[in-house]
Amino acid sequence: MKRGPSIRVGRAARPWRRQVAVLVLALGSMALPWRAAAGGGAGASEPGEAASAPAPAAAVTPATVEQPRAFGHAIGDVLTQRVLLEHAGRAVDVATPPAADRVGLWLERRAARAETDDQGRRWLALDYQVVNAPRALTTLSLPALSIPTRGGASLTLPTWPISVGPLTPPEVAGQGALQTLRPDRPVEAAPTAAIERRFKGALLALGGVLLAWLAWWGGRNWRESRRLPFARAWRELRRADAASPEAWLSLHRAVNASAGRVVHGASLSRWLDERPHLRPLQAQLEGFYRHSSERFFAGGAVADYPLHTLGRALRDAERRQHR
Repeated sequence: MKRGPSIRVGRAARPWRRQVAVLVLALGSMALPWRAAAGGGAGASEPGEAASAPAPAAAVTPATVEQPRAFGHAIGDVLTQRVLLEHAGRAVDVATPPAADRVGLWLERRAARAETDDQGRRWLALDYQVVNAPRALTTLSLPALSIPTRGGASLTLPTWPISVGPLTPPEVAGQGALQTLRPDRPVEAAPTAAIERRFKGALLALGGVLLAWLAWWGGRNWRESRRLPFARAWRELRRADAASPEAWLSLHRAVNASAGRVVHGASLSRWLDERPHLRPLQAQLEGFYRHSSERFFAGGAVADYPLHTLGRALRDAERRQHR
């Protein structure tokens, strides 16, 4: 049985296929280095690989610092460091200022504060207070600090040595006023010369006011005793006998002068209507006119009448009315 020609053709094609496969493999091996290089470049630009790269470190700059005096300190003293808020010639803002806290055994840091000098530059002021007293002269140090700013940079401060002395030397001379214990200091008398002068001036002013008031009061009473009818009558009654005709006539004249006309017993009520401040004395006045009629016109014995009491009451009512 003979094989068909198709079988022969297939066998003849096998070397050609091998050559094509070899060519494809060669081209593929040549393309691998180029793809690897391209893949490396593309991978570096991807976000995931960029995120895995280390971030650059924040800039650390030595700060410009105005340091406090390094010597001659004792307990209670406050030392101030002033840090210029500039980085690379530009103003910066502090992100987190140093907190107020105890710094070791000897110092306590207060709350930081911002200051501005005459040139418009901003400073961060750090106050340290000495809170303990050493037994002998001691060297301390203000702590080193790294102050972060909002721009990412940090301002660094080095340590600053200071000396703190004791309150007293360990031994005293024991001579004169240099004793171990001193007596209580007497309280000095406060200067009182100025106070005394002011007090005397106030007393003189008060005395002047009182004298002026007394002069006014006496002058007014003197004028009233000569101007007001019942005041004049009372002045005459004090010197006269209540039973004398002059005393009774002086009171009649006062009533007439007050009314501006002659007042009789019958017109007494009308006169009192014109002067209501004398209405409470109506009964005494009616008794006065009744006793006056008996004294001057009846001709008989007349009972005693409290003329001085009525005259003083009329004077007082008249004075109250004119005040």
